[in-house]
Amino acid sequence: MRKLTKKQIFDIAKNIKLLILDVDGVLTDGSIILDNNGNEIKAFHVRDGHGIVMLLKKGIKVALITGRYSKVVKIRAKELGIRDIFQRCREKEIAYKKLADKYNLKDKEIACMGDDVVDIELLKMCGLPITVADAHNEVKAYSILITKERGGRGAVREVCDFILKAKGLFKS
Repeated sequence: MRKLTKKQIFDIAKNIKLLILDVDGVLTDGSIILDNNGNEIKAFHVRDGHGIVMLLKKGIKVALITGRYSKVVKIRAKELGIRDIFQRCREKEIAYKKLADKYNLKDKEIACMGDDVVDIELLKMCGLPITVADAHNEVKAYSILITKERGGRGAVREVCDFILKAKGLFKS
């Protein structure tokens, strides 16, 4: 993918009406922690959550599309007000198309954020393909915005702030 200036990326971000996030490696650091009873534990960064809430309050939709299933993802999404959650999603492009149709959005109005090769198809489809600093190198090749922060460590907040600023909706 060709290199764009920050201003060019900023101009693309002005159009965003939906942010689609992967979970493991984006909202979390990618660790999968299991306790002795087989319960899955995930750590979410509070600032990422606050960024998502700020987007939602400004009318920008947020959706989760993940290949794994975890009850804690459902709980966290509910806490944040995320209504569109696709778990155990092996064909993420189908979920993407459902969201685009549901909200009558064009690709240029959708941003996708992933960290691994299973996210590349989504990144190819959307108007604003984003990845985290510690993403797989293949994924970085398909992203026009690479965060300074790592997955699960504030990368989502960084993107939320960027989109809000691009749209003139960010307030300190």
